[in-house]
Formats: sequence, C-alpha cells, structure tokens
Amino acid sequence: MASNDINELEAWNERIFAHARGFGLDTYPQEFEICDHEQMLGYMAYSGMPSHYPHWSYGKNFEKLKTLYDYGVTGLPYEMVINSDPCLAYLMRDNSFLLNILTLAHVYAHNDFFKNNFTFSSIRAEFTIETFKAHADRVRRYIEDPSIGLEKVERLLDAAHALSLQCRRNLAIRKPTPAEQEERRLEESTPSPDPFQSIHRRTEYVPPDLTKTPLYPDEDILLFVRDHNPFLSDWEKDLLTIVHEETQYFIPQIDTKIMNEGWASLWHKRIMEELDLPQGMRLEFIVRHNQVLSPNIGGINPYYLGMKVWEDIEKRWDNPSAEEEREYGPRKKGGREKVFEVREVERDSSFLRRYLTEDLIREMNLFEYEARGNERVISRVADKESWRAIKETLIHNVGMSSVPVIKIEDADYNSNRVLLIKHYHEGRDLHLEYAEKTLQYLHQLWKREVVLETIINEKKSLLCFTDDRLVIKGLR
Repeated sequence: MASNDINELEAWNERIFAHARGFGLDTYPQEFEICDHEQMLGYMAYSGMPSHYPHWSYGKNFEKLKTLYDYGVTGLPYEMVINSDPCLAYLMRDNSFLLNILTLAHVYAHNDFFKNNFTFSSIRAEFTIETFKAHADRVRRYIEDPSIGLEKVERLLDAAHALSLQCRRNLAIRKPTPAEQEERRLEESTPSPDPFQSIHRRTEYVPPDLTKTPLYPDEDILLFVRDHNPFLSDWEKDLLTIVHEETQYFIPQIDTKIMNEGWASLWHKRIMEELDLPQGMRLEFIVRHNQVLSPNIGGINPYYLGMKVWEDIEKRWDNPSAEEEREYGPRKKGGREKVFEVREVERDSSFLRRYLTEDLIREMNLFEYEARGNERVISRVADKESWRAIKETLIHNVGMSSVPVIKIEDADYNSNRVLLIKHYHEGRDLHLEYAEKTLQYLHQLWKREVVLETIINEKKSLLCFTDDRLVIKGLR
C-alpha cells in the first residue's frame, strides 16, 4: 500500500471514528497494523496475537490454512481484532481501498463491544499483549532448558490444550477461596434455629467433612491438578497456569460470537451509510456488506443472525406492538438506549433466549436437521409446534454451551488418590472416542487413575482410565 493511500486511509479513519463517537460507541484507543496475506495467515494460526508461545499445533494450523488459501478453497478474514487496550487490529494490504474503510468501521464496533460487555470485565485488556509475550518467553525458556527440552514441553502442552476449556464459564463471578468454601460448608451443615425444639426430637449435629478435596465440585481442572498433584514440577505447574490464563482470555469471545459480530455489522453499516462515498465505492460497499451478511446453507452465519436480532430489538423498542405493550407495559427506553443496554449485560445464550422471537425465526427460515446414515434430513421447521424447539437447540449449541460441563468431585476417590470427575449431563452423551483421549491426557497430568461419571444411552456409567486403557462400568 502506497504512502499516499495510507494518508488517505488515515483521513477516512478520522471521519469514521467521529461517526462512531456520534453514534455513542465507547472505545479503547485504536491502533491498526497493515499486513500481507502471509502475515495474516500467521496471525490466524496464533489467534491474532503478535507474540505467542510455540507449539506444533499452531504450525500445523498455519500449513493447513496456507494450503487451503493457496488452492482457493478458503479466503482470508477482512480483519482481525485483539481485545487489548489500546485495541489492535490488522488490515490486509491486498484488500481494496473500500474494503479497508469498511473494516475500519467494523473494528470500532468490536472495540466498543470488548470494552463494554460484562463478560470481558475480568480481562485486563491493558496487559493483554504483554501477558502473551511473557507467556511466550517463559515457554521458550523451558524449551531451551537442557533438563526439560521441547519434547517434554510439547507433551505437557498437548494434555493442557485438550483440557483447557474445562474451566469456569462465567468469569464475572468471583470464585470463592478455600477459606470461604469451608465457612459456607459449616453454615450449610449447621441446623437452623427451631423455635419448637422443646417438643421436637433432638437430632445430633454431624460436623461436615472439611478434609474432602474439593469441598464443592470444581470446574477449573487444570488449576486443580496444578494445586493438588504433588508430583508436578514447578515448570509443569507454570505451563498449566499459562494455558489456563490464555483460555480465560478467549472464553468471553467464544461466549459472545453472535452478539459481537452482529454488533459490528450493525454499526459498520450505519457508519458507512453516513459517509459520503463515491458512487463506485458505494456499490462495492453494498456488495461487500451483503457478502458478510449472506446466510450459510446448513449452518448459522453469526454476522447475519446477530445483526437481525439487534435490528429487531431496536425496532420493537422504538415501535412496540399493541400485544407487547399489553404484555410488558409501555416501553421506558427507546431502541437505541435498549441495544446499548443489551450490549452490556448479555452473552449469546441469554441474548438469543430473550430476544430471538418466533417472527425472526420464521423470517430467517431457521430449521433443524439430523444425520441419518450418510444423509442430513430436516427434522424440524419453524412452524407453530417446532419454533421453540429450534430456538432451544440453537441456544444449546452456541458459545461454551457446546462444551460438556465436567467437574472434579473427589481427588481421593475410594481413598486411593483416584480422581473422580463428573459429566453434568444435559441431554447429549459424550463422544466416547474423544472422552477416552481426554481422560488419557488427564491421567497423564494426574499420574494416577481417573474416573469419569457420565450417562451413556440413558444409563449411569463410570469411565475408568488407568494402565493406558479405558474400562466402562455400568451402574444401576
């Protein structure tokens, strides 16, 4: 990109930022970096981070993306945005001038979402880049240490990556400390005062077992293993901490994909419509915008779904129907005020549950399908009987809802330091091939037998992994 193009792009950026502020978007300071397709592929492989610790899986991902791109099977994203303060975004040098202008508008809306949505409140955005750089430096030091080396580091990272999403989902809620958990357990075990104790049979007080570990089911599997396996060395504990911390950074993005992309699409459209674009650029904008919002056949386009819901919220709060006013009373907020409130307090699952209506489901022609042999067959369409079921299926498969909930129940099961974990079954059985591999990784980290309680074909079962093999035991 020539220097005069960069100067012109900077001038457009100032105008776009002014319109973003005028619409009420509240952003971190914004920085842009211009890159070529090779650099963009690298950023994609490393989740957008300018610095990241090395691991074979990232190299594999880069080669896969590059091969698909070179053969024209897939394209590249228009941009990538990092949730940091200042916010960092990448622009493609090979994109058209209009496409980079569109990207600028899209980025400012992402920036606003990162800064204001509650799920990101626990992310210290001002330290994002430095944190990832520090993690990369520590991992490289372990690789270069003759007593550790690449093979040991990558073997442990393989296990940590497999278990990384088994952690707390709602990071806005603080995790109780061990002392607070003990206090809570004591309070729960203490009988409440009985004003008629004189006529009731006295029950003997049984103190709680405060030696059980954990006192309450624990979702943070990597941290639990780090804190309770005495056979791990310091570098192994540090690697588990690094993987856990980086996963915590990405969970809010996983949980708000539909909201975030819909929000960015909504505002890039409105900002671009406010700009005095030349006729040729205006036509290209219409084409590019429609490409972004194009529905996916047999899948969900988060840009399209998110933007449709945002537009519907604003329309319904600006012009509520008589039926809505009868049910909810007069609207106390206008549409613009309402969408900014929703942007702050929801995640994808609650966003869709509250604001995805029957009319929208019908308008978008959403349907549900299932696999039958080698074919996919439509099982539900958005009629009066099935639209709610389609909505529930969608909610059940967005964000972290698609990841099984596994919690540690007992670190000394059968008094033999066996690790008992439980799958909180929500109607979907575990994929046994994946379950076996994941239990093998957990066994590698815990260094003793691991037992998983789950439901298989509506029957409670125990999956026991020890001695490099899986044994399934049915329970009555």
